[in-house]
Amino acid sequence: MSPEEILLILLGLGLMALISGGPIGLLFGGMAMGLAYFSWGPQAFQLVATTAKSSVDSFLLLSIPMFVFMGQNLTRSGLGEAMFHAGHVLAGRLKGGLAIAVILVCSLIGAMVGIVGAGIMTAGTVALKPMFDRGYDRRLALGVIMAGGGLGILIPPSVPMIVFASVTQTSVGQMFAAALGPAALMIACYILYVVIYCRINPEAGPPLPREVLGGTREKLVAARDGAMAFGLIIIVLGSILGGIATPTEAGAVGAVAAIGIAMIYRRYSFSVLKESSVEAMRLTGVIVWILIGVTVFTNYIMFSGGGRLFREFAGDLGVDPIMVIILMQVSMLIMGFFIDEFIIVVVCAPIYTPIAVSLGFDPVWFGILMILNMQIAIQTPPYGFALFYLKAVAPRDVSMVEVYRSVGPFVLIQLTVLITCMLVPGIVTWLPSLLFP
Repeated sequence: MSPEEILLILLGLGLMALISGGPIGLLFGGMAMGLAYFSWGPQAFQLVATTAKSSVDSFLLLSIPMFVFMGQNLTRSGLGEAMFHAGHVLAGRLKGGLAIAVILVCSLIGAMVGIVGAGIMTAGTVALKPMFDRGYDRRLALGVIMAGGGLGILIPPSVPMIVFASVTQTSVGQMFAAALGPAALMIACYILYVVIYCRINPEAGPPLPREVLGGTREKLVAARDGAMAFGLIIIVLGSILGGIATPTEAGAVGAVAAIGIAMIYRRYSFSVLKESSVEAMRLTGVIVWILIGVTVFTNYIMFSGGGRLFREFAGDLGVDPIMVIILMQVSMLIMGFFIDEFIIVVVCAPIYTPIAVSLGFDPVWFGILMILNMQIAIQTPPYGFALFYLKAVAPRDVSMVEVYRSVGPFVLIQLTVLITCMLVPGIVTWLPSLLFP
């Protein structure tokens, strides 16, 4: 078969696999090996062994279980609840203060956990009911939890960002540094929206009564809780960006520090250790199997000439290179309606990134655009899976339609930030160029 025929068959089978809802790693790997057997014969099965080894034989990937374990310890020990309480006490007197606190605390949790689900589930469980009870606009309350929880994919140490760096051989330190500018812009836009919305509609985010917030002692305790969480983030990210530790080493330090903080707060137990360890192993196992299966799929595309065809197609379109980048963003956004961000990164990063580089674009800049896109895709109706995380922890009277409606303004903010970073690359590239000259 010609490379064109192989590519069309693989793309068609890949679409069927995505729609089927089956185990993606097994389906993608099995499809590629079936075609490889008919094309190359029995020696094609060598691709499985070599790909399995090369795709997971990376010191960088060891950081994933470390960061996941760190986040699981923080959330399961109750420190996430303490952080939300601190945010409520410190910001509760402001109009929309609880919503602002959710955004800020979710950004801190995202910097500890590195995945989307933990922030949304924690915020939905801890902060949603208090906002409803205090008379907050329901759509605003649901929207800020979805938007804030989604920051886990953008704020370092983002696990999808680590996966992108691994499969494209891009510096994860530069990726982490590049994400900080867009993340700060995103958070600022979220808070500005809440402030303006609550200024126009004061009843949408009423301030809390003073007696609810407590006195000076409660505020000092809340400030201590926030300082401990922020200190952990400085230890982890500061050591990576400062060149003191690799991401894997920083992840190990963060995991130990998370346990230490939980012990200081007397919130740690053997059950927390067990549950955190099991969940970290489960999530890591899922990521590894997806990585192996989908890498077999993309490697077969590359070995069959698919990568060359993609590059030639992009070069023959006769349009401005930025239009090619936009088409890539649209395709990934559509994929995000049906599948999670890990699969999209593993499928698209090794195919799209070389094309972007051949067109003269910075791979770190392109990687951050992909991560921003994933943040939007997983929160976009009808099938963005992060929407179902929120529905699962919301009160029973919250309908799925209500969840859909709540994300609209925040998705527009995310699209605006994505387009801004596309048109003004310096927002992404200035910090990496400063720290990694």
